[in-house]
Amino acid sequence: MATVILVRHGRTTANASGMLAGRMTGVKLDDVGTGQADRAAARIAAVPLVAVVSSPLERCRQTAKAVLGAQGADRRLRVTVDKGITECDYGDWQGSALRDLAKQPLWKTVQSQPSAATFPGGESMATMQARSVTAIRQRDAAIEAEHGEGAVWVAVSHGDIIKSVLADALGMHLDLFQRIGVDPASISIIRYTGARPYVLASNTHEGDLSWLKAAPRKGRTSRKSSAGASVDAGAVVGGGAGPDAPGASPTARS
Repeated sequence: MATVILVRHGRTTANASGMLAGRMTGVKLDDVGTGQADRAAARIAAVPLVAVVSSPLERCRQTAKAVLGAQGADRRLRVTVDKGITECDYGDWQGSALRDLAKQPLWKTVQSQPSAATFPGGESMATMQARSVTAIRQRDAAIEAEHGEGAVWVAVSHGDIIKSVLADALGMHLDLFQRIGVDPASISIIRYTGARPYVLASNTHEGDLSWLKAAPRKGRTSRKSSAGASVDAGAVVGGGAGPDAPGASPTARS
């Protein structure tokens, strides 16, 4: 069972000004965002990573570089770019002020029924979710096959992308994904298994992550089938004992 740490990029100049940047080039972290990325990287530093994957956009690559740098000079990691987790194609909405977009009829659909929303000149939110979930799940499976069940990796992406991946892992319909918060430089964690995904954390800003070094997590065990393949033993009735580290918790802190 590999584990993916989902990191949203730090705050950007567009975030600060209330603009929907979309896939625009040249949108970079501001001073606040750089500090946020460094703090997220410091939290992850205690976890030996096997891969750092990023959206191709600058703000994500900057955040991924911070995560990579905190892993130590002796690590032979590189940032791998994956177009599958790039920002949603907002089409004609890209570059517009959010306060103006909120007046558009489509805004209400995006808020209440995103599965029916297609951005003019862009992609649908359903398409966005399908390609991002596929990218994360396929890479997670490949990482587990190469590095084993305890592998932990990072994917640096965007707010709507991470929300849609979390919604899939939680078994939520896309129409409910606006109930999920994903702040700049927040950390969310998913462990995929043969039976189901486990959302171990969502939208966290603080907390020790060293408990991830002991994956698979205590209480979420696996066994071998007769064919030798790993089989998930399922969720522990009653919730289990949690990670070994005293005081460590995957509980979200907003």
